[in-house]
Amino acid sequence: MNDKELNNYLDYLVNWIKEEVINANQKGVVVGISGGIDSAVVAAIAQRAFPNNTTVVWMPCESSDLDESCKNDLIKELKFNNLVEVDLYKSFLTFKNELINSGVELSKLALANSKARLRMTTLYAIAQSNNYLVLGTDNLCEWHIGYFTKFGDGGVDLVPLIHMLKRDVRNAAKILGVPESIINRAPTASLWENQTDESEIGFSYDLIDDYLSNKNVANEVKNRVDYLHKISHHKRNLAKKPLHYKELK
Repeated sequence: MNDKELNNYLDYLVNWIKEEVINANQKGVVVGISGGIDSAVVAAIAQRAFPNNTTVVWMPCESSDLDESCKNDLIKELKFNNLVEVDLYKSFLTFKNELINSGVELSKLALANSKARLRMTTLYAIAQSNNYLVLGTDNLCEWHIGYFTKFGDGGVDLVPLIHMLKRDVRNAAKILGVPESIINRAPTASLWENQTDESEIGFSYDLIDDYLSNKNVANEVKNRVDYLHKISHHKRNLAKKPLHYKELK
């Protein structure tokens, strides 16, 4: 998107969020912030839609010092009216230990994704208590390749950034006044220490942006993106239902 298109789209998203909340007979929205750019952009848009009815939630769970520093920069810069902090570390340890004690063999990724699911449980508890909707933070790149946690950050009510490339999100962050410390940091889901999105995916978001924009990319990029999209289909199509008994032949 060029600057004009992006500005118009951000205005549209503000109004879209308002309309969806009203249509759902709700009063506002809740956003989990991580210290990353996607959640910062969603929180900034949400605040424009509902200045007095947006709750932003910081949920540390083995979060890094950089996560917290960026979160503090965001709060200081955008001055949210309603900030909630819920430390999930002890809850996560209890959950982890109970699973281990039960004899379940946990993979590293499954355990890491449990953090995202605990966070989403927290957001929905807050949302339901206030008659709010939960806003997701996944962008087009993440959604297309399935780079999100099923029933974690993928389990939300509204996904404002789902049509925005990563570069669009970065440009939107500048327009919305997101701090440079967040814009310039390496994207990370903070699943474990020193984890970054691009090292886990295998290449940069810029290359995914290019491919999804129909630009020429190396075959290895195209093949990898297509593969990730295919194997993550189940994440984007939840709760599949069987045929009705009258449909059986």
